[in-house]
Parts: sequence; structure tokens; C-alpha cells
Amino acid sequence: MIGLDTNVLVRFLVLDDRAQSARATQIMEALSEADPGFVSAVVLAETVWVLERSYRQDRATIARVVQELLSADGLVLEHPEAVAIAMSSVRDAGADFADALIGAIAAEVGCTRTLTFDRGAQRLPGFEAA
Repeated sequence: MIGLDTNVLVRFLVLDDRAQSARATQIMEALSEADPGFVSAVVLAETVWVLERSYRQDRATIARVVQELLSADGLVLEHPEAVAIAMSSVRDAGADFADALIGAIAAEVGCTRTLTFDRGAQRLPGFEAA
């Protein structure tokens, strides 16, 4: 298994740099169930942020991309169940992906609640005002 950084994933998804996108595509196409790429929760959160902020992708497009990453045979995503829950919060409630992922991972490891000063996050299940 090899780890994938955000920039490799983004270059593969948006194809915006001729040389780096070609290399990222090579890397992604070489991945398999036997020799997968690993996408950490941090890389996934960064990727979603970059797609939203830098590439102005809408939530529906990002949800589709994340779902494709979750179901890709050659990828292993950290906390896949929490990622799926977070994407549901993004689609259904318009939540910020990073906030939703923080809450979903916290719940997954047994946290009874997540304390925050972020008013938007406070509206998500499992969050409380600090």
C-alpha cells in the first residue's frame, strides 16, 4: 500500500496541470486491490476543501467524487464509515465536510460528544458548544 498526498489526488481529479495530472493518472491507474493507495482522513478533508474553494465544485459533484473514491477497488480510505456519514451530512444538511468528518470520527471512536466554538458545527449531531 502507498500513501497518497492531497496534491496527487487533486491533480488526478481535476486534470489541471499537464505533467502532474499525467503522472497522477499513471499512479492512480496502477493501483489495485493487491497494491492499493491509502487516502487518509486529512487528505480527504483537504481534497474536499480544495475542490470547493479553489475549483468551485458544488456539493453534489463533491459528494459523487467522494462516493467514487469510497468505492474504488484500488483505494483504501481511512475511516470509510465516518466518511460516508460525513458525506450524508453534507448532502442532506449542507454541513461543512471537515466538521462533519470530525464529528463522525469522534463518534466512531466512542466520543459521547464533540465540543466546539463553531456555531455551524454545533448544529451537527454529536456536537455541543464548548
